Amino acid sequence: MKRLRYPRLLLASGCLAAALAGGVIAAERSSATMASAATTLLTSLSPEQRQKATFAFESDERTHWHFIPTDGFPRKGLTLKEMSEPQREHVRSLLKAGLSQRGYLTATQIMDLETLLGQIEQAARANGRGESMVRDPERYFVSIFGTPAKTETWGWRVEGHHVSLQFTIVNGTLVANSPFFFGSNPAEVREGPQKGLRILAQREDTARALVTALDQQQLARAVIQNVALNDIVTENKVSVDPLTPVGIAAAALTPAQRDLLMKVVEAYTGAMADDIAAERMAQLRKAGLEKITFAWAGEIERGKKHYYRVQGPTFLVEFDNTQNNGNHIHSVWRDFHGDFGRDLLREHLRTVAH
Repeated sequence: MKRLRYPRLLLASGCLAAALAGGVIAAERSSATMASAATTLLTSLSPEQRQKATFAFESDERTHWHFIPTDGFPRKGLTLKEMSEPQREHVRSLLKAGLSQRGYLTATQIMDLETLLGQIEQAARANGRGESMVRDPERYFVSIFGTPAKTETWGWRVEGHHVSLQFTIVNGTLVANSPFFFGSNPAEVREGPQKGLRILAQREDTARALVTALDQQQLARAVIQNVALNDIVTENKVSVDPLTPVGIAAAALTPAQRDLLMKVVEAYTGAMADDIAAERMAQLRKAGLEKITFAWAGEIERGKKHYYRVQGPTFLVEFDNTQNNGNHIHSVWRDFHGDFGRDLLREHLRTVAH
């Protein structure tokens, strides 16, 4: 059998060259910048603020995560609202250290969308329907785990409604950044001054481009059910396993279709800082890009309820747009062994005397 080759698929990621050059130390630059930004933030806090914002690295709080509103999932940490503007600027620097420019803009747009969501829900309540929840773009919690330093093992998290970002830095060099969650409600703003805004459009449109490019036989393998799943299957679980059914594998796609699949992957890795994304792509390549699978559930037409997943030997992406009649997105990147830095920590403990 002729060996499969994936040159176009690799180039489509936009990260291959950096991944090949990066190796194990690919995320050193981001980890050093994170440590500096986190230290600056902590130095700026009052004792009372610091007590709220800091936790032991071994604390169970580090894996206490969710993407729903704080009304339904009480959170710990220091909120942006409790900070001065200079302190919030330090948080923005920390976010920029862990995210690409696209990722940073996405995170801040999602936070800002809380204002619009509050207005939509207020109007709905005036008409006798809708929920009553706190919608506040400053109700996002910052938490630091351990001591930020270039040679330490520590972590940080920024989380609130529809944003959950956690980073684990091991021995000052290796970075884990999952679970990595972005959501958007509404998925598309349909009226008012921001009409047409689709914060997570790339994550939705790249997957639809792929599913519409499949022929009938391929589509029969890729579509796992005709009705969209209600939400991401993995929810806020601390650890996840591969999901079934898996859909169609990259090995069964044409070169052009594999390029489209990698564009879906890049919609997620492209939100990460460049060196972290490069390390991520190196991991995917080592595990076998041809083993990545794509599955779709629900309708294909834009504006209709749908769900998809992209799964490889080491990672899982889930996306759903089902709530609010198909206008409310949840999307997440999970690592089967690397969420919260588990694999990095295990390797570090195995190789370094303590």
